[in-house]
Amino acid sequence: MKKWLALLLSAMMVFTMLLSGCASSGNDIDLESASWDEIVKAAKGTTVTFYGWGGDENRNNWLNGTVADYVKENYDITLEVVGMDINDILAKLSGEKQAGIDKGSIDMIWINGENFYSAKDNGLLWGPFTEKLPNMEAYIDLDDPETLNDFCMPIEGYEAPYAKAQMVLFNDSAVTEEAPANAEEFMEYCKKYQGKVTYPALPDFTGSAFVRNIIYEICGWEQFQTMEADYDTVKAAIEPALEYLRQLNPYLWNEGKTFPESSTTVDAMFADGELVMNMSYGPFSVATGIAQGIYTDTTRTFVFDNGTIGNTNYMAIAFDSPNKAGAMVVINAIISAEMQLTQYAELKELPVVATEKLSEEEKAAFDAVDLGQGVLSQADLLAHRLPEMPANLVPIIEEIWLNEVVGK
Repeated sequence: MKKWLALLLSAMMVFTMLLSGCASSGNDIDLESASWDEIVKAAKGTTVTFYGWGGDENRNNWLNGTVADYVKENYDITLEVVGMDINDILAKLSGEKQAGIDKGSIDMIWINGENFYSAKDNGLLWGPFTEKLPNMEAYIDLDDPETLNDFCMPIEGYEAPYAKAQMVLFNDSAVTEEAPANAEEFMEYCKKYQGKVTYPALPDFTGSAFVRNIIYEICGWEQFQTMEADYDTVKAAIEPALEYLRQLNPYLWNEGKTFPESSTTVDAMFADGELVMNMSYGPFSVATGIAQGIYTDTTRTFVFDNGTIGNTNYMAIAFDSPNKAGAMVVINAIISAEMQLTQYAELKELPVVATEKLSEEEKAAFDAVDLGQGVLSQADLLAHRLPEMPANLVPIIEEIWLNEVVGK
């Protein structure tokens, strides 16, 4: 009798574990045919892992605090944020793909640009899923080119917008009165402050964006939107910009023979007074730097009159995510007006919500956000926003820069 009872209890425990596993996976419904309420129900009580670059302490605090608290309170979802370089994330997914793994450990991914192009092309992402998200319809401009394309790569529902970025330049107005408004003025600025200006070595993200912006200044941007990803074709198109950059070299830090290895290094050099100008893909980064005491109160942001490159970063779902339903619910939460407002206020990131889709109360809340000192308004930035290049042109330009500009 005792043996039979022990077997019965053991079987009940296994059955309970199986039920628990089913309840926690968030993948045990047909997500294509399920209603949103059914997806939310399947996600309840589960854990969602969000993999992405972990080097931004403020963003980590926002995700682990504001966002995690929101999805726990509203959906009973536990959010686990895992800091990992995107190249390592894609290598992990690629290994799992080759091994035939059905359920990995990654649910959501912070991704964009070249990495999205590669991941989508190699079947590492799950989708399409964005048409299922109520907040896409409620708050996102579905006709916006950046909703439809990522670095000119069709998104086709495989990622949802997260935050907008835009290239900005900045200097200390108490040190250098000028704020160059175009490539010609930038050249004269570098001549005047010889050895006190530089940019990060490519393929650093910020350095690469700066070079693309110079290309746009010298060569225009329209031709690149449909350009063939061929080394010789691209080189011929950007030759005037390459010549400009070569002419610029003698007036840069270390005479352009070498370049700082990263934007972090350039930032430290600017903060220490070694450089008179800096740059960032974070349009409100000056305000954060002033608030933290890294930059002086007289530091100010500027952009070229012709505009600067902007892009959107996104959230995707891994092809072998063990909790796709949970990932969809978290992504839907992040693109809500409420969470986008906290991102705008706490992280000083350009929101992805469409102003025309906000209620008057929501608009007022966004307008009331204090962006801090030394920055341009969202309206000014968006009025000077240029589209990104196709993702497959970026590594070609980086290779050409290395061959044709460094030390020349």
